[in-house]
Amino acid sequence: MSNVKRASKRRILAGVGAAVTAGIAVGAFALVGTANADTDADRSAGKGLAKPTILLEHGAFADASSWNGVIARLHADGYPVVAAANPLRGPHTDATALRGVLDHIKGPKILVGHSYGGSVISEAAANDPEVKGLVYVAAFLPAPGESALELTNKYPGSTLPGALDPVPVTNPDGSKGTELYIQQDKFRHQFAADVSEAKAALAAAGQRPIAQSALEEKATVAAWKTISSWDIVTTQDLNIPAAAQRFMAKRAHARTAEVAASHSVAVSHPGIVTHVIEEAAHAAR
Repeated sequence: MSNVKRASKRRILAGVGAAVTAGIAVGAFALVGTANADTDADRSAGKGLAKPTILLEHGAFADASSWNGVIARLHADGYPVVAAANPLRGPHTDATALRGVLDHIKGPKILVGHSYGGSVISEAAANDPEVKGLVYVAAFLPAPGESALELTNKYPGSTLPGALDPVPVTNPDGSKGTELYIQQDKFRHQFAADVSEAKAALAAAGQRPIAQSALEEKATVAAWKTISSWDIVTTQDLNIPAAAQRFMAKRAHARTAEVAASHSVAVSHPGIVTHVIEEAAHAAR
């Protein structure tokens, strides 16, 4: 954990002691664990309460496989995990899709969002008593009325606009729109500078585009106002400036860890990300 600031680490560890539809279409999310790891028989045998399900929401220019290193570690520690497929169409639309997954999984849950996925979990978790904690990973924590684009531009440092590859598209309703990719030859530098060339090349080729309108859509609710939150701030991030991440984390009163990492911190530092998620899960039990 040499990359985690000592003071932030102490805050996370101290915070643990102080607080903290069946109709879903096949393929709507990637189920990579059992929704309820401990059976009733296990609990009656004295094994304690079931661990919460960890639900992971990826962001733009990525897919659920970006969580693979984190999933492997969570599984090794006995956590049930679901890595959801984020449509990347807009916070409200994507939160509605995630709500279906949340409603399908019974019991306590920890919701984790990377990047734009933070905007999605902030809406999807609202008024859900089974969501016991929110973990933001190099992510947006918008307040009502704010957009991801607005928050990105709140502080200098993002070089994302110059790395984008916009593609005109026709939407299902016939309207015109734009989907955003990162140019493949700029992907590693922009998104995953601390990831190996081979892994970054695979991620660049398999990246999922986000609708430009999704980054401009304003939030209507902020679950972090009522649910305990954790935040991993990436200090070498070229997508969301570290200053913007710190601003959002402080406003949300999130337990914060800072990591000298790129935007793709779940790939480059899966152990640190897992540690913070498990701190949130422990606090929920």
